[in-house]
Amino acid sequence: MNIRIGNGYDIHRLVSGRQLILGGVEITHELGLLGHSDADVLTHAIMDAMLGALSLGDIGHYFPPSDPKWSGANSLILLEQVDLLIRGQNWQIVNIDSTIVAERPKLKPYIKTMRDKLAQTLKIGNERVSIKATTNEKLGAIGQEEGICAYVVVLLEKTMT
Repeated sequence: MNIRIGNGYDIHRLVSGRQLILGGVEITHELGLLGHSDADVLTHAIMDAMLGALSLGDIGHYFPPSDPKWSGANSLILLEQVDLLIRGQNWQIVNIDSTIVAERPKLKPYIKTMRDKLAQTLKIGNERVSIKATTNEKLGAIGQEEGICAYVVVLLEKTMT
């Protein structure tokens, strides 16, 4: 089979005293996401989708929260490592489709920068990276602004060897 699809999901709690990083971009907001690394839910979900497409587990296997080495880590650096793993097995990204769910802040002004940063990190054209943002209509933990989550689908194709 020459194509594989993977899906990814991540969620982190919003807290004060942390930066809000999504897609490798610092977002202006009074709250940030709590996590062992920079807690970038979008980038984490992309990595899980990439790994899942090839049945390689999840990011916790490669970057365990129990390892102090990853404390405060920039998720784009982790994404580069996952991309090297995927490319090392002769696979490449065809496209990424993602949705970030957050009541606030409004993410529209940041989406192009996120797309560009992720595409640059993955060495692909930004037309291959789709990022959408929506709210949870004030329902549940996300709707009550307790956290932010991201859903991602990634299509990989086998490269010529």
